[in-house]
Amino acid sequence: MSDNSKIKALLQDAARLGIAYRESVGDRSVAPSADAVASVNRLIEALPEDGFADEDVLALLNEIGSPASMAMAGPRFFGFVIGGSLPVTVATNWLSTAWDQNSVMREVTPAIAALEQVALDWMVELLGLPPQTGGGFVTGATVANFTALAAARHRVFADAGWNVESDGLIGAPDVTLIVSDEAHPTLFKSLGMLGLGRDRVIRIPTDHQGRMIVTELPAINGPTIVCTQAGNINTGAFDPIAEVCAAVKPHGAWVHVDGAFGLWAAASRSHRALIDGVQQADSWATDAHKWLNVPYDSGVAFVKNVADLAAAMAITADYLITETEFRNPSDFTPELSRRARGIDVWAALRSLGRSGVESLVDGCCRHARRFAEGFAEAGFEILNDVVLNQVLVTFGDDATTRRIIDAIQRDGTCWCGATVWQGKTAMRISVSNWATTNEDVEMSLRAMVPIAQSLAK
Repeated sequence: MSDNSKIKALLQDAARLGIAYRESVGDRSVAPSADAVASVNRLIEALPEDGFADEDVLALLNEIGSPASMAMAGPRFFGFVIGGSLPVTVATNWLSTAWDQNSVMREVTPAIAALEQVALDWMVELLGLPPQTGGGFVTGATVANFTALAAARHRVFADAGWNVESDGLIGAPDVTLIVSDEAHPTLFKSLGMLGLGRDRVIRIPTDHQGRMIVTELPAINGPTIVCTQAGNINTGAFDPIAEVCAAVKPHGAWVHVDGAFGLWAAASRSHRALIDGVQQADSWATDAHKWLNVPYDSGVAFVKNVADLAAAMAITADYLITETEFRNPSDFTPELSRRARGIDVWAALRSLGRSGVESLVDGCCRHARRFAEGFAEAGFEILNDVVLNQVLVTFGDDATTRRIIDAIQRDGTCWCGATVWQGKTAMRISVSNWATTNEDVEMSLRAMVPIAQSLAK
């Protein structure tokens, strides 16, 4: 068999196995079986002296990896706020992987640069951001926050007469960092990586839904970055971004929005009011592998003044073509080398269109409300106002709630995780998969409610 024939056979086999997995993922137990998880130990071995045939490597991966995977791509995984990858994005992901493009410079990868620019422009319009906004494709919300806050760091230090990119942080002017007490841990990680400190922040108290209380904001004096949240990871609630901007921006503060999944509420006419004032901020972070349902990994950082982003991220070297009239992707992300992840975003948006994204968001929110109704009708307490796609259910004391969550996970019909909300253990239901249907919700309720009723006695 010729080399080309071997390559073709291998890739066709991979496609066949991938298709079979996706066809069955909605029918299998969401959690892998104990036997499947135990079989992972077979992969723990010394580095082989001699290699194995490609087809044998692929077969072993499928034999062990596929059964041991959590069915996150299926319609009844509600454990985290993650999407299930639209079929068109899986297909374009496979094709772009075959292209094997390093998305560094426009002159080297012109198609990638053009597709990513189109995708950015579409997202800016869809999410209601200022039209001049620029951005970059990164791995996820952690790096999106990092990237956007690097632009914020550049601007507030520059305004104070300090070049942080050249001179670093030693001896730099003080910068005030203001965050919500309910800020996501990845935001603090981003601040730490930027050298701004995870703990040297002013934490603003929140209300019973996790929204920042604007009247608790301190007086703004000097270089300041204020981090707000669009979509609390537990309740789905939104900080009052318009009020925050009105309070701090007249004093020169930079306002950042961590909108990992909540930013997509802007795409829905029914939910857009939740994100009122978002366009008044200076930077935003979101994930496309959450509500847009593209494959991992796919985060996006947006900055209103794209020059601030470029100042923080651009790179130069003798071998790089940096003098160009076109947008060089590497000037707006921490990575120099990276895969062409913007293609999947372009494909999702071109496939769905504006109305399709709106339907996806609205459908997930409708399913979340039905989950809340189903548990409330059964006599269980819903801890949050279900304003988006997040539901918090408690089944009594903490031990009982955890026992019920464990039983639901073992049942396998669906998968929900545990969380602690304002001191109380709860089951969190996150609905963000394009494939979830009304029947998936009803099937899940038919499994979960009896389990909860039997163990809550």
